[in-house]
Amino acid sequence: MLDALEPIEARWRHELTKLDVAVDDVPEVRMDGRAPADGVLHDGAVPLSRLVPAGVDRTGLPTRARIVLYRRPLEARAKDPSELADLVHDVLVEQVAGYLGVEPDVIEGD
Repeated sequence: MLDALEPIEARWRHELTKLDVAVDDVPEVRMDGRAPADGVLHDGAVPLSRLVPAGVDRTGLPTRARIVLYRRPLEARAKDPSELADLVHDVLVEQVAGYLGVEPDVIEGD
């Protein structure tokens, strides 16, 4: 994840100072058996990552925005480590673009 994030962060360092990136094994499931839908990037019905906006936690403290990558769904879609690295990069580009409110091509510099 860090290798995939490095070129994005190098280019967008100032815009990403209030964004955290984390990895969870699998998506959180709600009581109704579904994963949260807001900010989720899917491959079919399977969530690959989620952009959680900044907000306020249950105790009233402010929270930072964060991108959560779901390790097992990402690994299940990649044939080898190289493909996994490309997939993680693509997912991060999509989520960072969503966070900044720009098109993914802008993040890549195309």
